[in-house]
This record gives sequence, structure tokens and C-alpha cells, in this order.
Amino acid sequence: MPFAKKSLGQNFLISPRVVGAIVAAGNLKEREIVLEIGPGKGTLTRALLEAGAHVRAIEKDDRLIPILAKVFEKEIANGKLELIHGDVMALGDGIFSREWGGSDSYKVIANIPYYITGALIRNFLSAKIKPSLMVLMVQKEVAERIIARDGKESILSLSVKVYATPELVMNVSRGNFFPIPNVDSAVIKLSNIRNPFSDENGAPDENHKIGKIAEQRFFEIIKAGFAQKRKKLISNLEKVMPAMSGEMPKEKLKILFEKLGLDENIRAEDIPLKMWLKLSSQN
Repeated sequence: MPFAKKSLGQNFLISPRVVGAIVAAGNLKEREIVLEIGPGKGTLTRALLEAGAHVRAIEKDDRLIPILAKVFEKEIANGKLELIHGDVMALGDGIFSREWGGSDSYKVIANIPYYITGALIRNFLSAKIKPSLMVLMVQKEVAERIIARDGKESILSLSVKVYATPELVMNVSRGNFFPIPNVDSAVIKLSNIRNPFSDENGAPDENHKIGKIAEQRFFEIIKAGFAQKRKKLISNLEKVMPAMSGEMPKEKLKILFEKLGLDENIRAEDIPLKMWLKLSSQN
């Protein structure tokens, strides 16, 4: 087996107990489609297949492709495993919409490279065809930020919570991997995945356009709100609200904050998701 590549963020999971917990969190049904990112040595892949899933595994490391193809020769032949050589960040919506098993419904269950965590989660949650569930191994600190265990929100936590409900499955110490990483990890589950920005009534294409505009507006607002964390939210929003909503000087922002019941002295990290959605929907 080739050595792990640091450039690809490879740390192979070697604990059967943790693998079992990941699969259990996926709540898999027979023949359900699972997208696995970075199968590595195939430890999790094997467990997913044994749970009855049909697995689409995306592996970037060209050294591992022939090895995985040999190990899972039977499963590939009988259609239970599709091995894709490529970079998940470059494949685009094609991996979601390809005909496979006659269904667009799928789950993402993976021990992902940590350096792409934020971008990867955002890509899947904002995709036109979203997964029904995601179970991911991530860096422990990132898991804590996503869940906001300290009660303080961030761009990352809000970017996840607007689409899904995050929860901690388990903490995973660094000794469960080879080679041993420099950080501890955690398994998180993202459930209740939804699109809060579109109205499903009416013409799908038109609703998709409207939804994308609302989605863009939401992220512009939260990025502006967190631009300078130590500043009051109202001061951070002065720069972005006029460009998006016509003339909106500080006095009009004060009126808006009063309307929404927001303290003028509040900071971005203390604002819950529902209030950010209200702020971004103001004309």
C-alpha cells in the first residue's frame, strides 16, 4: 500500500469501532446510494458495502485507483461500487445528477481531507441536487465551530445551519489514524438538509434564479457582518446594506434593528440564524 500523501491530507482511518459508528450514523437502507470521498485503503468503503449501500467512491490519488479496483473487483463487477478517479472539488454537479440506480437521492459519508472541509460542505449543501444526509470526519476544532458549542456563531456555522441541522456523533482521538495526524478529529452528522432560499411552487427554473439571488444576498450579509468581529453588527452592515437595498444610512439601519428587536450594540457572533435570514430578506 502506498504511503499517505501529505499534499492530499491523507490520514487513513484504522479503527473498526469508529468506522462502525460512522456507518451507524448514516442510518443506511438496502441499496441506498452513498457518495464516499477519498476512500483511501477502502476500510470505510468495505463497511458501507457490508451495510447494503451502493457506493460511488471518488479518489484523487492515482496510486490508489488500481489497488482499490483489485480489492473491490467483485463489487465493481456486480454494480455495488463505482470507483471514480478525480477531484471531488472539480467534478461539479455531474457527480450528483449522473444516472446511477435510477435515483438522484444520495448520502455523503466520508473521512474527508481536512483542508477542503469548509468548501466541500458548502458545495454539497448549495448544490442543486443536495444529499439527504452527510456524515463526515472533520477536525475536532472545526466540528466545534460548526455546531457552535460555545454559543458563538461564525460564518462557517451559519453557512452549515442555514441548510442543515449539525450534530456531533463522536470525538475521535488522533491515535485512530495512520499516519497519526497532529490534531484530534470528530464525526459530525448533517441532517434535515433543505433549501431555505427557494419557493418550490411555480416554475422550477424561475424559482431557482430567485433562490440563487436570495442565497447570494444571505452570504453577502453574513460576510459583511463578520468582517470586523470586534465591531458592532450595525457598523459592519453600513457598508453592504446600501449597495443591496438602496439608500440605507445608519439611521435607517437603527430603524430596521428596532423593527427586528435587535440591540444596536450586538455583535455578529451573537445573532442566531433566524435573525440573519430576516436581515437578508429586507428590501
